[in-house]
Amino acid sequence: MSRRFALVTGALALSLLTTGCVAGTSSNAPAAADDQPFEGEVEFWTINLKKNYSDYIDGLIAGYQKQHPKVTIKWVDVPGQESATKLLAAVASGDVPDVVNVNSVELGRFVPSLTPLDELLKTEDLADFQPNLVEPLRTDGKLYAVPWYNGGAPVAMYRKSVVSKAGFDEAAPPKSYDEALELGDKVYKETKVYGSNIIPDHNVLRYYGISLLSADRKKAEFNTPQAVEILEKFKKSYKSGIAPGAISKDIRNLPQSLENEQIAFKPTANAAELLNIQKNSPDVYKDLVITEPVQMNTGNYLLLAQQAFSIPKASKHKKAAAEFLKYVTNGANQLAFCKIVPIYPSTISSTKDTFFTQAESGDAMGAARQVIVKGLAKLEYKPIGTSKDAELGEYLSEEVRAFLSGTKSAKEALDTAEKQWNDALAS
Repeated sequence: MSRRFALVTGALALSLLTTGCVAGTSSNAPAAADDQPFEGEVEFWTINLKKNYSDYIDGLIAGYQKQHPKVTIKWVDVPGQESATKLLAAVASGDVPDVVNVNSVELGRFVPSLTPLDELLKTEDLADFQPNLVEPLRTDGKLYAVPWYNGGAPVAMYRKSVVSKAGFDEAAPPKSYDEALELGDKVYKETKVYGSNIIPDHNVLRYYGISLLSADRKKAEFNTPQAVEILEKFKKSYKSGIAPGAISKDIRNLPQSLENEQIAFKPTANAAELLNIQKNSPDVYKDLVITEPVQMNTGNYLLLAQQAFSIPKASKHKKAAAEFLKYVTNGANQLAFCKIVPIYPSTISSTKDTFFTQAESGDAMGAARQVIVKGLAKLEYKPIGTSKDAELGEYLSEEVRAFLSGTKSAKEALDTAEKQWNDALAS
């Protein structure tokens, strides 16, 4: 696995651990901040970066310490699968990091033990961040983290040599899953190449505007007549517009893919997939047209997670921690990071650089960067919002597979998934 792809699949992976909320521990008492000197040792935690990106982080630290000789940065890198449990243990002991990298999916459980950053950051300190990436990090009006990097807006990928035979216009690509299904059926009719390998999982349902959970997140509410209708639409395209292998559980290695030239397009995808296509199927890579992806019913795109930074209440160096946090997340430093790994910034200024605004002809990754930065302001951060997101998602996907394979009706599949969700949420 390349260094660039390793970060996307590692640091951006959702670490949905099931440990409980940390409220009520002795370490929730805040350390005094107003009289703290701008000096001391700042303990800085990241997730899954040391192995492949130590040069970048060490360079950040060296540059900061040169500017602030009274501050020493102690860098601790935590494996992704251990990040939540290690922070829980640190909070419980009172021996906390001063700046901690938190997956946004995990943020809620730590809020009682974090410092509201409104106490440490001015409005102008947040001015360069994409507002839609900052606002989801607030709880009850208070900001508990600032955004760092994310996987970017999705893109769509089309094999021009195939889709052109079905009348595809790259200036007017599908804007919805309904339009993508229609194109897939046309492609198969004209070329006998499968359209795509999408199935109506929980993310697709949200693109149609289906609510997954009740407001209190205790009950599933996706089992609706509209959801039945959506599943039936996909069934009509299955094995023509949708490849038969789309129901495989091994979603990272589907039998029909762009790489093996057995599908024609992906209406929404993570741009990091282009790295594998470029490596394993260079002819396909050269044939790709990159466009805006399908949109949610709101006109926006779904963001499931972002990496962020917080400052624990028990930190004894909050002022120094806040200054270092601002430094690590500033536009210049985020841009430098994005140039060595396919991640995307939370800062607006970073997206103005020619690295994002220009692309050579035929460079699919360069074209993807242009599409992505245009879409960053349209990202909607919407995880399922429980400690069991991955489990719940797989329950629904498995029932959708059963439906598409013909062993259940759409209503039976949704009924079963609804019960599984409710049982899991109640346990």
